[in-house]
Amino acid sequence: MGGGLLIAGTTSDAGKSVVTAGICRWLVRQGVKVAPFKGQNMSLNSFVTREGAEIGRAQAMQAQAARVEPSALMNPVLLKPGSDRSSQVVLMGKPVGEMSARGFFGGSGGASPGKALRGGRQQALLGTVLECLEELRGTYDAVICEGAGSPAEINLRRTDIVNMGIARAARLPVVVVGDIDRGGVFASFFGTTALLGPEDQALVAGYIVNKFRGDVTLLEPGIEMLRGLTGRHTYGILPYAHGLGIDEEDGLRVSLRGAVRESVVAPPVGEDVLRVAVCAVPLMSNFTDVDALAAEPGVVVRFVDRPEELTDADLVVVPGTRGTVRALEWLRERGLAAELARRAAEGRPVLGICGGFQLLGEHIEDEVESKAGSVAGLGLLPVRVRFAAGKTLARPVGEALGEPVEGYEIHHGVAQVLGGEPFLDGCRVGAVWGTHWHGSLESDGFRRRFLEQVARAAGRRFVPAPDTSFGALREEQLDRLGDLIEEHADTDALLRLIEQGPPAGLPFIPPGAP
Repeated sequence: MGGGLLIAGTTSDAGKSVVTAGICRWLVRQGVKVAPFKGQNMSLNSFVTREGAEIGRAQAMQAQAARVEPSALMNPVLLKPGSDRSSQVVLMGKPVGEMSARGFFGGSGGASPGKALRGGRQQALLGTVLECLEELRGTYDAVICEGAGSPAEINLRRTDIVNMGIARAARLPVVVVGDIDRGGVFASFFGTTALLGPEDQALVAGYIVNKFRGDVTLLEPGIEMLRGLTGRHTYGILPYAHGLGIDEEDGLRVSLRGAVRESVVAPPVGEDVLRVAVCAVPLMSNFTDVDALAAEPGVVVRFVDRPEELTDADLVVVPGTRGTVRALEWLRERGLAAELARRAAEGRPVLGICGGFQLLGEHIEDEVESKAGSVAGLGLLPVRVRFAAGKTLARPVGEALGEPVEGYEIHHGVAQVLGGEPFLDGCRVGAVWGTHWHGSLESDGFRRRFLEQVARAAGRRFVPAPDTSFGALREEQLDRLGDLIEEHADTDALLRLIEQGPPAGLPFIPPGAP
């Protein structure tokens, strides 16, 4: 059985995903055969593996960091929120039904639970989660597991299958990550530990400080006091690094209004920049599709929610969403739908991806996702959409604009294209494009040809850089994560944890779990 480690966090967005990826990249550079794992994920950013399984996109990114092919074993349970109270449950890469939060976390009931979930209990999935972890540990030298939220969610501990539940069942050592940029990191470390029961505390080996700015010597007295209070080691103080928020799973880290995501700070190759506005629709999914646009020198990407913010945009992207009809209503309520129609009439570029493609069509028949029945679309593309009970999960390969393209599909809506010019699996009419393919813009040659057409239609003297490689930029980001671990973490101590398990004799910090 291979070694293992669980990276927990004091909060959501403390840096668990990127620390896990960094450890995976550091280990694989040492010649260790390593795999990532997250027992249960809640995210609208997902990915399709080569075998057609849907998993969290963060785990796909971590698999790339580990230089292995992602699989359903790495994320056996994925929750995709459809409202504030319910989520679609994806088990081993396939959807098995909608379930209320109360039904999933231990209460009764679920909107339409699949056979594998009858009884509506999260804890019923613990066996599946542990079997997947055991299979990975039997195949790899090390498995680096990522927790979810905080391990000290005392109201959910009884049915936990992603934090201390699997750590205790699999005897995994735990390192807790805290975001010092938010403040209160020492209280968070101490409080997280002190709210765990004795058996769970015995697995918490120590801490990693994330996003530290300034002189590390000023932090050292606090680290020593924390060790005196908890008897636990701090395994690293990672500096704040820009541009490493890759494939977030919990949502956008910054305000949607006026937010700018730029992977590359470089001047444009041509005379003009290209401005891209992304409609921040409700239940936005796979917003990472536009990262490849932001990677281009001279392309500025903003997430917007007001019609006036579309006025100076050279391209408007309507992204994927877990609620196509809800997003359509939102666009109309906010006046964005009228602005999109005006753009289309003026020949100004619009791109719809997945759910965004569906709502650009003429008609939607939905008895599955929203159960709204017949709904009129925006009518910008000659497309009719019918929602099917089964979900399309695919990794298509094709050609568009004279260039090879790869992508992935995740959708219930089935599109009937009635006209226009073919574009991937969708169509194009004038300067309005639509496709179900996520990830197509990561194909470098296709992205350049597409941006050339956008610039021409927008009247911009923008020229795509001839050598931008999104894959190479992603590898550079992952190497930077590996460098953070190698240069700023106690890698010898981390390796001992992975190989030998939790240190013996860790003290109990009262009061413990209620």
